[in-house]
Amino acid sequence: ETEPLTSKKDASDCSKGEDCKENGLLVRNPKPALRLVEDGNKVHPSQGDKGEAAQISNGYSGVQSSAPCNGEQQLMELEDRETWSKKIDFLLSVIGYAVDLGNVWRFPYICYQNGGGAFLIPYTIMALFGGIPLFYMELALGQYHRNGCISIWRKICPIFKGIGFAICIIDLYVASYYNTIMAWAFYYLISSFTAELPWTSCTNPWNTGNCTNYFSKDNVSWSLHSISPAEEFYTRQVLQVHRSNGLDDLGGISWQLTLCLLLIFTIVYFSIWKGVKTSGKVVWVTATFPYIILFILLVRGATLPGAWRGVLYYLKPDWQKLLATEVWVDAAAQIFFSLGPGFGVLLAYSSYNKFHNNCYQDALVTSTVNCLTSFVSGFVIFTVLGYMAEMRNEDVSEVAKDTGPSLLFITYAEAIANMPASTFFAIIFFLMLLTLGLDSTFAGLEGVITGVLDEYPHVWGKRRELFVLGLTIICFLGSLATLTFGGAYVVKLFEEYATGPAVLTVVFLEAVAVSWFYGITQFCNDVKEMLGSAPGWYWRVCWVAISPLFLLFVTCSFLSSPPELRLFDYDYPYWTTVVGYCIGTSSIIFIPIYMVYRLVITPGTLKERILKSITPETATEIPFGDIRMNAV
Repeated sequence: ETEPLTSKKDASDCSKGEDCKENGLLVRNPKPALRLVEDGNKVHPSQGDKGEAAQISNGYSGVQSSAPCNGEQQLMELEDRETWSKKIDFLLSVIGYAVDLGNVWRFPYICYQNGGGAFLIPYTIMALFGGIPLFYMELALGQYHRNGCISIWRKICPIFKGIGFAICIIDLYVASYYNTIMAWAFYYLISSFTAELPWTSCTNPWNTGNCTNYFSKDNVSWSLHSISPAEEFYTRQVLQVHRSNGLDDLGGISWQLTLCLLLIFTIVYFSIWKGVKTSGKVVWVTATFPYIILFILLVRGATLPGAWRGVLYYLKPDWQKLLATEVWVDAAAQIFFSLGPGFGVLLAYSSYNKFHNNCYQDALVTSTVNCLTSFVSGFVIFTVLGYMAEMRNEDVSEVAKDTGPSLLFITYAEAIANMPASTFFAIIFFLMLLTLGLDSTFAGLEGVITGVLDEYPHVWGKRRELFVLGLTIICFLGSLATLTFGGAYVVKLFEEYATGPAVLTVVFLEAVAVSWFYGITQFCNDVKEMLGSAPGWYWRVCWVAISPLFLLFVTCSFLSSPPELRLFDYDYPYWTTVVGYCIGTSSIIFIPIYMVYRLVITPGTLKERILKSITPETATEIPFGDIRMNAV
């Protein structure tokens, strides 16, 4: 990367030994030196073989020339890569990405299921030695090399480039089901604009004879077959799962949910189509609004009768649980999926930072905020569950048996409906769920967009809006299966199999590639160039050994005992496990495929091919005063 070049280059200048432009790309001079030419501000960073083109990354623009080096020449003008308008835009974007719907429903459930307050010990240990080091590593990689998840591997270890393609496929899978959950929340939000919330009574067309409203003023006996109006609204009106027989008969598409999802993707498109300059402004709302609502709901929950019962159940330690292996597996999985390395998002977001930005401080701040949000969300949920237990005259464990989205859309929604000012609290609660999900969707798609635009700048570099439009259409069409009457079954299948083991495998290979192939010494030197000081022994040990072992431990635990899926009254048949593993494998299969492809196209003996394939192809440009130099 050079300074902007304004002078034109004559045909005579395009001689052997100098850099010239061919087909719109800058061709490197083979001499291993950096020559400053006196006429103008021309800088010739020279590295690589003659005829090897240096790529223009996303955010750079070049003046295209149809003539090769022997005709009229125009020098390529390289502009600086797009950067965040303000540092706070980056921090809010990363926090908004990491803090999502899982913080609100998954962490509280995992915590009370695995020993309450005692669970915080394995959770903290896994965060310190696994989650945060991987989070920091991705931020540093993206900021130093300034590339997305695909093209960055040319500068690290080219044979692992398939990781970038696998990440893009995983992100598309996530977008195909994650936004459907937001469509459910949007449906609830629209339904909340009534004087009486529709899930408070049993007199609606979708209700059955088993509907029992134990909050009514009449004396109601709760039987084994009784179903709450909130559960019937969720299952029979929103999802309409009663019109599907399972994954082998999904039924038709719900037009209400389709319209909700279409509106969500429209919001997503106009939030990210122009790049981080626009999405960085949108997250000022989507990342901060949930904290305001969480605080309001926390205060309201704490004042409800029986709230203390829920808090006690949430935090009461069960020290015997610490001896169980599955508790440590759950802690590792929770911190990993909460912080979210491996989705290409941290690489993409940090690549738009200034070179000397303190990414170490950013990693500590954002990961701490994320973990604290999960912890506080537990109080928001369990104060309300304690209130529910008080009103039902049941134990909290009976009230808290719903897991996943059902905890929000059935249990919490029912509690809100029976509070004073229920309409107000329902509206702000489902608005909070929408904003929690939106900035995570912005991030996931930006990981794909930055990766593809950096890899194919000559095709999509000037057509970002068109590419983003095509991507959102693909994600919408990919979501159609989750919008059917049996769509909730599809969401559950994708959630468990399409992303979990695939992302764990991706980040494991990423950690190995950086620490063992690129070299931990080289990586630490890169960090030192940015921050002025190299990472200490703690970070080195985590990156080289502890974090990869952490990932291997979680992956092997998952594969050794795949989850037995059940949703509502539907037990998933055995063949769905096979389908789930096929979906998960369909993304990571790109990694070995690209390795084979790379070795085949590389000339030389097998040893020479392997050596070339694990040696960085291109250097990373680093700032040096007013010019940029290649880091060799």
